Amino acid sequence: MSTRTPPTLRDIVQRALDEDIGRGDLTSLGCLDPNPIRCEIIAKQAGVLSGSHPATLAFDIVDSANTVTWERADGDRFTVGDRIATIEGFNQTVFATERVALNFLQQLSGVATATRALVDAIGDHRARILDTRKTAPGLRLVQKEAVVHGGGLNHRFGLYDMVLIKDNHIASAGSITAAISLQREFMSTSDFRLQFGYDNGTIGIEVEVETAEQITEAIAAKADRLLLDNRTPDELIDLVNHARRLNPAVELEASGNVSLKTVAAIAASGVDYISVGAVTHSAPAIDLSMLVIAGE
Repeated sequence: MSTRTPPTLRDIVQRALDEDIGRGDLTSLGCLDPNPIRCEIIAKQAGVLSGSHPATLAFDIVDSANTVTWERADGDRFTVGDRIATIEGFNQTVFATERVALNFLQQLSGVATATRALVDAIGDHRARILDTRKTAPGLRLVQKEAVVHGGGLNHRFGLYDMVLIKDNHIASAGSITAAISLQREFMSTSDFRLQFGYDNGTIGIEVEVETAEQITEAIAAKADRLLLDNRTPDELIDLVNHARRLNPAVELEASGNVSLKTVAAIAASGVDYISVGAVTHSAPAIDLSMLVIAGE
């Protein structure tokens, strides 16, 4: 198994710049003399801001003379016509960076906005919105940050930082009890500590369950969290009540078929968490535009 360090924010931004600029901005280099310029990023629809860090870094990597002043912070709401940021620099390098910076801002603000809508829909219920690993390849770090800006929480970042025993693991191991037993046995070895850098007991074990019988088995095997996948709100109520009777402290997570129409009913079942892949894999981008400030 590879233990390569996950990409940093600079890695992510640099790859995006390399992809877009390549050998250079042919148009700006050809038809513009390098002159100072001021631009502003304007919201063309309402949303929640995310992406200021990669956007700022993009302008800086292309030209350290570029400066960005943010009128809104990540996590802030904005409406149509709001000025999000002002950029000062040279026309050639500002224009060369424009699309990459806006791509980050639009996509990540979309994630934050979609997350905030679900958080708002839950209201006063105890449940918290979680993201998943259903992220755009290479953008997990920034997409998960955007979920936090929208008021959600991060689930596991990858396969390496949390145990989630799902239906295929259970089928291959033979049972929930066997899968948990083998998992705990592995996490007590020196190989586990050397490869993953954790001590035994610092990582919780989550198990996907579908029935009351599986809940009983998982709790008896001392699972820390139960994942209730693709259950209706009425089914969730019954399963949550059953789990709480057996162990009031066990954490309960619901997933599957989560939308703005269903999330409040799912939250009302009493689960602690609701995981939603759509906030990262299907969130619509927020429309933002960069304009030269007239008269400059």
